[in-house]
Amino acid sequence: MSWTRALPTALAVCVLVLTGTASCDSDDGRQKEQAVSPSPVGKVLKDTDEEGRHYREVDDKDAPEVDIEVQPEADDSWDVHLTVSNFRFSPAGTEPEAVEGRGLVYLYVDGDLVSRLRTPDCRVPGDLVPRGTHTVTARLYADDGTVWAVDGEAVESAADITASGAEASPGAETSPGPAASPTPAASPSPETAAATPDALSAPGTYVRTGGRGSPDRAGKAS
Repeated sequence: MSWTRALPTALAVCVLVLTGTASCDSDDGRQKEQAVSPSPVGKVLKDTDEEGRHYREVDDKDAPEVDIEVQPEADDSWDVHLTVSNFRFSPAGTEPEAVEGRGLVYLYVDGDLVSRLRTPDCRVPGDLVPRGTHTVTARLYADDGTVWAVDGEAVESAADITASGAEASPGAETSPGPAASPTPAASPSPETAAATPDALSAPGTYVRTGGRGSPDRAGKAS
């Protein structure tokens, strides 16, 4: 399980469906900011994510967890699959209050928000993943918008991917290029013990499940 932080800026939100794979588009205005609900569920910390959403600290025992797997598709898009434990996805229309082990997953590419997920699967369009190496991060949030956290760190998991599409010129839109070229999978470490052997060895699959103590990329808000 990995608790790290990503970089800033919300970019796009996912059009969500209750079943199947969600496709992402650019409509971040659909989700309104929600008031932070007080304890007794965990403890709201002063620390925040990049958009100012407060961390909600819960005990390590039975804390929610998330692992991420990302695979390239023939149309230059990327298939994202999440595996969660001690956590359930909230359906649309859920009251904006923190309930233990429940909420949404925010999906980031290089720190930019590309979707809010109510299901474990999402398809990220290739134009959001231009040529080069990128980090895809899945972070758990409560329904009131607070970040589930353990030991002061956000509950999240990240995977590195490499796309071989054409590089965009300054000021031009990103053009889809050839199919994504997978990078060699790293040898499993103790941190990846929770992942299935098939997922770790499958061609074109990028998996990172980490443990605590992963580098804190953004730092804590003062």
